[in-house]
Amino acid sequence: MTYYAGEYDVAVIGAGHAGIEAALAAARLGCRTAIFTINMDAVGNCPCNPSIGGTAKGHLVRELDALGGEMGKTADACFLQSRMLNRGKGPAVHSLRAQIDRRRYSEVMKHKLELQDNLELRQAEITDIQPAENGGYLLTTQMLAQYHCRSVVVATGTYLGGRIYVGEVSYESGPDGMFPATKLALSLKTLGLPLRRFKTGTPARILRRSIDFTDLEVQKGDVPPQPFSYETESLGDNKVDCHISWTNDRTKQIILDNIHRSPLYAGRIEGVGPRYCPSFEDKVMRFADKPRHQLFIEPCGENTEEMYMQGMSSSLPEEVQLQFYRTIKGLEHCVMMRPAYAIEYDCVDPTAMNAALEFKDFPDLYGAGQFNGSSGYEEAAAQGFVAGVNAALKVQGREPFILTRANSYIGTLVDDLVTKGANEPYRMMTSRSEYRLILRQDNADERLTPLGHQLGLISEERYQKFLRKQELKKTELQRLKFTTLSPSDELNALLVSRETSPVSTGVRLIDLLKRPQLDYACLAPFDTTRPAYEPNLFEQVEIEIKYEGYIQKQIKQVEQMKKLEKKLLPTDYDYRQLNGLRLEAQEKLNKIKPLNIGQASRISGVSPADISVLLIWLAANKGN
Repeated sequence: MTYYAGEYDVAVIGAGHAGIEAALAAARLGCRTAIFTINMDAVGNCPCNPSIGGTAKGHLVRELDALGGEMGKTADACFLQSRMLNRGKGPAVHSLRAQIDRRRYSEVMKHKLELQDNLELRQAEITDIQPAENGGYLLTTQMLAQYHCRSVVVATGTYLGGRIYVGEVSYESGPDGMFPATKLALSLKTLGLPLRRFKTGTPARILRRSIDFTDLEVQKGDVPPQPFSYETESLGDNKVDCHISWTNDRTKQIILDNIHRSPLYAGRIEGVGPRYCPSFEDKVMRFADKPRHQLFIEPCGENTEEMYMQGMSSSLPEEVQLQFYRTIKGLEHCVMMRPAYAIEYDCVDPTAMNAALEFKDFPDLYGAGQFNGSSGYEEAAAQGFVAGVNAALKVQGREPFILTRANSYIGTLVDDLVTKGANEPYRMMTSRSEYRLILRQDNADERLTPLGHQLGLISEERYQKFLRKQELKKTELQRLKFTTLSPSDELNALLVSRETSPVSTGVRLIDLLKRPQLDYACLAPFDTTRPAYEPNLFEQVEIEIKYEGYIQKQIKQVEQMKKLEKKLLPTDYDYRQLNGLRLEAQEKLNKIKPLNIGQASRISGVSPADISVLLIWLAANKGN
């Protein structure tokens, strides 16, 4: 017999990376919020890699911080080592990645939830969700408590209908041996959500003192390490090193000899796995001509001896895992503390949601994170923020908060999911953005902090600091335009050594910085009037100077797309009535219900010819 346990404006199901950001955002916007988790010891857990960021993912964390999210600040507080990836490439793909103390991260995030006003953290398994007669939803727990919630965010991660696979062994479970959310999966199916099965996996954890690091390649962090959050002034020194090893022919042979014991190849796993992060046995089979594969050995924390084997996820039997790990240099006598495993879980078709991450057929119900078909902590946190903000705004009767492809990677992520869908676990990559040169990780504050302030999630103090930085940036650009260096033997020696032309007359600093061979650092001995600003400001200035032409070109592309997105489409029109559209386009448009021509043009299966039909139809019906 259920009992009435109370009511909330916003309820969040799941306290992983998506749920945390959703709950904090909703509570900070003034809504009475609850966040439910099966086990409070798993709040903010990192069941896979002990790191935050990475290629394109670092952009998401920076953007989240600029909007008022929490992941960046917490990663900074728990950092072990920080590196900016892709420095050898252009600034559009520079991405920050930090090794973190995974247990410390969980502890810090849990405490932040506990301290947050308007927010209650509750250990309770939600087993049933039903629409309430007076609006909103009724959530029922395993203990038969029932809560009335005006808005609900589902952020169940890999717990929903979770099943673990290790060789021939299979059992119901969430990650890290936690209980799965089996009853909730059945409830959501009964409710009518379009669920499907995805799969992911994680490598083994190896005892540190059983590893021989003598001949392994050392991977050190950047000096000085760079933080994620614009509010973090300094990280201090890197605390750990990472290491690199390689597989070999013996490793490969063990995989080939035992591939029939992989549940993936034996057909026992029905879920679709991530193409961009395959299991090790899948790498061996798909890239049969490759003689070896790289392995990153990373610490899981300061106060643990567990080492994470990045790049070696597997679902092979435990004894086979130990065999192939022991063929690798440095791991010949390794002790496996936790075996690798695959996990299969239920998630939803994200095209059932709109750009606010609200279900089109279930008002006031939102989805976020791996429940939406994505992969990764960072993608989850970004969606959690969007869903939590919009759940709160809906309760308050305010307009939804919609980020776009033109102003953020978060907008690109959400638009990809709700417009194109996900046939496999979605992973953010820089190549997914058409505008990546203007969506750099260094200028996330410039793009998004004003929006976070308008929402009410960026404090006035932080916003004023941001405005001062923008003024200093303008001042610095003016200084570069009006500061001239006289020709000298020393200056020309530098220019020649950098393989660029010497000067015979005075030259402006801004013109020197336009040269690809030169930068602020090498010009420092000659730039005697440079003020003592923060490094990020100089980074932004230098990039904008060097890439001015390309940036202006992308800004024009954005303006063209904005024109298409101003051409609004009705959300209740039956596109089967529109002659001239191909059958596939009619079906896709009726399923997605795009808000505008721009979104319609990004739907898979809608051709340029179909867009022309829509434009003609819109023009003919203008004003009707």
